[in-house]
Amino acid sequence: MDFQGFTPETGAFLWDLAFHNERPWFQANKDRFLRVLKEPFDAMARETKAEMERRYPDEIFQLHISRIYRDARRLYGRPPYNDHLWFTIWTGADKRDNPAFWFMFSKSDYGYGTGLFEADAADMAEYRKYIEEHPDEVGALARKLNAQKTFRLDGEDYKRPKGHVSALLDPWYNKRWVGVGAHFDQEGDAFSPELPRIVADGFDFMMPYYRFFRKFGKAEEGV
Repeated sequence: MDFQGFTPETGAFLWDLAFHNERPWFQANKDRFLRVLKEPFDAMARETKAEMERRYPDEIFQLHISRIYRDARRLYGRPPYNDHLWFTIWTGADKRDNPAFWFMFSKSDYGYGTGLFEADAADMAEYRKYIEEHPDEVGALARKLNAQKTFRLDGEDYKRPKGHVSALLDPWYNKRWVGVGAHFDQEGDAFSPELPRIVADGFDFMMPYYRFFRKFGKAEEGV
């Protein structure tokens, strides 16, 4: 199917699932799940990837779409179904430890961005060293982000800062993980068939940040 936009039913299903997160309810509502969530979400993911391929014909993009089912081996007391879906798009042969573009749709909002999410301590030490040695380059990225209002710096701060570079770069430097992204209420663009293009526009803006994050850790392996 072609993506026609999400609908208020999409969020309503996820709200209902949050309150009835159990197998009997889900089985009784599986047709509804397919119609209002999975089919449009899968179409959204495929069309966003296709739009990125059109814009970057020299890149090889990979796509992963999450499942509604949690891994039964790793529930650890949690309910069996996710209350949101997401997809990731990345370049290269292997997504392991790679930065990725992401899109997420939950019961109350949606968002998209990119980031260095699976880096270990050694990767982040390399990241901080790069900021120290290339403050002008990273500063240009920081100023570009600060100059607009849609996307923001994401990430978990260390409880004890790792150090000081400058007022501009300290928020980047002192992150346990780091990313760039935006979140929106479920209205307007969420219901538009143009959403794949709109998200690809956002990924366009974030491409320099994605390429910056790819400098660290294992991101370049297998590419």
